[in-house]
Amino acid sequence: MKSTIVNPASKLAGVDMPEAVDRLSALLDRFHVRASLFHAGPLCGRTTFDAQPDRAFLHVLRRGRLQIEHPARAGAPRRVIVEEPTLLLYPRAVHHTFVNPPRDGSDFTCATLHFDGGDRNPIVAALPAMLQVPLDAVQGLRPALDLLFTETDNMRCGSRLLADRLFEVVLIQLLRWVIDHPHEVGVSRGLVMGLSDPRLSRALVALHTAPQDNWTLARMAASAGMSRSAFAETFRAVTGTTPSAYLTDWRLTLASSLLRAGKPQKLVAAELGFSTASSLSRAFKQRFGAAPREWLAGMP
Repeated sequence: MKSTIVNPASKLAGVDMPEAVDRLSALLDRFHVRASLFHAGPLCGRTTFDAQPDRAFLHVLRRGRLQIEHPARAGAPRRVIVEEPTLLLYPRAVHHTFVNPPRDGSDFTCATLHFDGGDRNPIVAALPAMLQVPLDAVQGLRPALDLLFTETDNMRCGSRLLADRLFEVVLIQLLRWVIDHPHEVGVSRGLVMGLSDPRLSRALVALHTAPQDNWTLARMAASAGMSRSAFAETFRAVTGTTPSAYLTDWRLTLASSLLRAGKPQKLVAAELGFSTASSLSRAFKQRFGAAPREWLAGMP
């Protein structure tokens, strides 16, 4: 008797199932993130983390109680109380102060993060100034944290490098959770909401993966399995922008990263679907206020 192998990602007991979509890899492939461990152990009293350009933080509160203070207009609550093991992500430069018990303190493992593109990184731009997520809320997080804590508690050959990589694993797991639970971290519109939508996410991943393609509205809608009108209306309601504007913005965000890395403008234009280098220059100036050469000259 001939057997049939069924792909569990597409079918189950003869019933068509939606194909799984990797909503993060295309973003992280284009815009890398690097973690660097800088603290493991108790913090007592007041500890201040200054805001510096292009420097983000990921703190893991392992034990204890914590009060967090933020300055006015930082985009985060002025005062936050944390009373359970928690992940604290600051994707952008935000001044914050930890206030811990003066004797026993609270136990932390902390890393700085560098997102390619800084505040222009699409992941960074889509997130709130601060994310606070209990460790137990993120399914599958514990094994990575156990490995991380083992390395930070017992320094051995390569421990710092391994801890850095494990922090990146923890960040990816956190981002997965955020995409599945956007409202729980205060996200109501934008890229994260689009990726959380089963239909829109297919179109967004297609745009992220192949920005150079000729993306008509009809083709975008087809990738989402929707009519053109329904797709356009839903896309704008969920992300806050139109499909064509999002595509242009994505291409220009990629262009800024490639140009900063030293890639010639003509090659960047061809790689991202612009008809000529001049058309890229015009769109770039409209978005960033300067032509690519002038923009690069003003970079630090």
